[in-house]
Amino acid sequence: MSGGARLSLGPVLHYWEPERLRDFYLRIADEAPVEIVHLGEVVCAKRLPFLGGVLAEAAERLRAAGKEVVFSSLALPGEPRDLAVLRDLVDAAEGLVEANDFGAVRLLRGRPHTLGPYLNIYNEGTLSVLREGGAVRFCPPPELPGSAVARLIAGVGIACELQIFGRIPLALSARCYHARSRGRRKDNCQYACGEDADGMAVDTLDGQAFVAVNGIQTLSAGYLELSAAVAAARAAGVGIFRLVPQAVDMVAVAGLYRDLLDDRIAPAELRARLAETAPGVAFLDGYWYGRAGMLRVAG
Repeated sequence: MSGGARLSLGPVLHYWEPERLRDFYLRIADEAPVEIVHLGEVVCAKRLPFLGGVLAEAAERLRAAGKEVVFSSLALPGEPRDLAVLRDLVDAAEGLVEANDFGAVRLLRGRPHTLGPYLNIYNEGTLSVLREGGAVRFCPPPELPGSAVARLIAGVGIACELQIFGRIPLALSARCYHARSRGRRKDNCQYACGEDADGMAVDTLDGQAFVAVNGIQTLSAGYLELSAAVAAARAAGVGIFRLVPQAVDMVAVAGLYRDLLDDRIAPAELRARLAETAPGVAFLDGYWYGRAGMLRVAG
């Protein structure tokens, strides 16, 4: 099945302390069978002053390990400081930048870049215009079904990077519910998001898992898991499969999906072993099959 299929690691969405983040990326560089690693702060620019040095060190170490480094931009820049961060990233990045909002797309126009899952790309016309502006690959929004992803690839002829593991990004807000849940304001949040390494679980009134909160971001309660769809995605032209970092052993997770791409394990075995690596986590795949995203359809 491999046929040149590559694994990528998306940006860390949660706020991990600098020491933890550093250790994470050093281990990814040394042990994880991924070819592409995304670095950068996607959710909140307030985190960057603490992480900038760590990310620079990580980029150097990852490149030395032979991995491609892509710098991911903020998904919701809304304040002057956010726009300054975005401009600095575009000006200083060595290598590809992943645009996660259309302000970044505008700044990157005319130079090679990638398109992140936070952009609303739902049809061939939009994707064609973005390709003409310099985009070399795209990561489709997670709510797109597999049939729509296949049409985009066939209609535009652009490389596709598909998320197959990790919490699904659902929404971003100008307000920070994570801070409000601790009785704080956004401008004095005291980094409440750092208290929940894998997001803050939010349940319904009757106790059912609903979503997870990560600062200003809303994520799925469970993890997207598309091992059963990998063969169909490969046949449709997907060449890169993205894993989104969670507070589990991501080296082990990457190893499982590498084995799947290389035909060493079947999807059923991957799911069984993944359940041991991430105990108690619900796995979701509904969006890929045109169903509600919170459902598990395959397997």
